Order: sequence, then structure tokens, then C-alpha cells
Amino acid sequence: MSSPTVYLQQDQPEGVPPLALTGERTLPDVPEENYWFRRHLIVYEHIRARVGGRRVVDMACGEGYGTATLGRTAASAVGVDANPEAHEHARLKYTTPDGRVRFARDLVETFSEPCDDVVFLQTIEHVQDPGAILEHFKTLLADSPAGVAWISTPNLLTLAPEGAEKSENPWHVKEYRAHEFRALCEAHFPHVELLGLFHARKLAVHAFAIEHLFWDELHKALRFTKPFYDRFTPAISERDFVLRPAGTCDLDAALDFVAVCRTAAP
Repeated sequence: MSSPTVYLQQDQPEGVPPLALTGERTLPDVPEENYWFRRHLIVYEHIRARVGGRRVVDMACGEGYGTATLGRTAASAVGVDANPEAHEHARLKYTTPDGRVRFARDLVETFSEPCDDVVFLQTIEHVQDPGAILEHFKTLLADSPAGVAWISTPNLLTLAPEGAEKSENPWHVKEYRAHEFRALCEAHFPHVELLGLFHARKLAVHAFAIEHLFWDELHKALRFTKPFYDRFTPAISERDFVLRPAGTCDLDAALDFVAVCRTAAP
């Protein structure tokens, strides 16, 4: 039996150990992972444009690319992760000399530095007690006049097989439908806006081809699956995704949900 393929990050800065792709977190600089990386990055970019001059904490930051993205506009961005390899990688790769972007090795449940924005992307589905996590975030935002928690999670209906209550991802504890995710957030924050993430541009065309033009059967029959996706996947960018507010889209068809949870009315 052959060993499973191990994907390592490519072309890392000198002195920065590459991380291996395990499925627990997404990584940049792995061509085969580019779809998932861009799917996450578009949400970080959306938040980056809205946190200018604010103190931001990026919980469960993983590799650190998101914290670095937020740090382009934020007054400060702190990436928090308990994993020693991820923390060391992020610290070495993204810490800025002025301290504007920095990293702390800590648990999401215990990190206690006050901030204006908490970012917690694609992680709440991993935790046993999401309500306690959200209450903890409120304590971090307590001294901010306009505190915001940004929380994203995959849509159960488009992630798991039809009729299943969970995908096969071994890292996930609970996956949410739109109304379940909204109810969770509204139980802890007085003002919640829900956004849906969808395919756009070439990914929308690709999805149309799969649904209506029998693309999956065609590329297999013609035996060019690998050459096609070896080129297609690395070419995906964050512009191939779009965020839409609830009320302008069918959230049940979204790939991911993004909850904007405010401690005060906007």
C-alpha cells in the first residue's frame, strides 16, 4: 500500500519551516490547496477593508496569513493559536518589526487581550462549546464602543452529502445550517448580520458546467482531469468568490456563512 501524499508549503522565507497540509487548517503556498486558501482569504480581505485603525485579534490564526492581511489596515493585529508549529511558523514569517502584527501562543478560550474586533474564521465548527467561546469574545470586546466579532463557518447543506448531519471532516464537531448559525450568534450578540459566500467568475462557470454540461463525466472520459486541474486550481483567486448579504441571496446555497456580530447597533 502506498503512503499518502504529503503536501508541504513551497518557497518559504529563509529560516521559516514549511507547514504540512493536514486538513486541520488551510495553507498558502500549496498549489493543490489554492481553492481553499482563496475561499478563506476573500473573507479576511472583506474584514481588512473594515477594521482600519482598530485593534484586531485573529483567533485560531493557523499559518498566520490572515493576521498579516488584517494587519495591513488595523492599528494592531494579534494572531492567536495554540499549535506550536503553526505559532512558530506564523511568528517567524509575519511578525512586523514595529509590532503591528504579532502572534501569541494561547488557547482561544483563555487569551484575554482587549480589542475592537475578534476574527474567528472556519473554526467554530471545531469547538465543543461554541456558546462559551462567543461569551468569551464579548469580554474581549467589552471596552470597545463598537465591538465586532467576525465568525465564519461552512454551510452544512453544501459541505456534507445530501441528508447527512455532518461531513467526513474529522476535525469538525458541529456543522451548521443558516438558521442554526444565526440562532447561535443571536443568543450571544444583540446585533447579527449574516453574509453568504458564493462562487463567482470562473468558479461560477465551473459550477454551471458540472451541473448542466456533465463536466465531471466529460473530463474523466477524455482522461485530462489531472492536467486540467493542475492548471485550473492554482489559477483561482479571491475574485472567484463573492460575499452577499442575507436578503439578497439564498443562504441555503451558500458555501460558507459569515456572521458580523456587534455589541452595539451599527
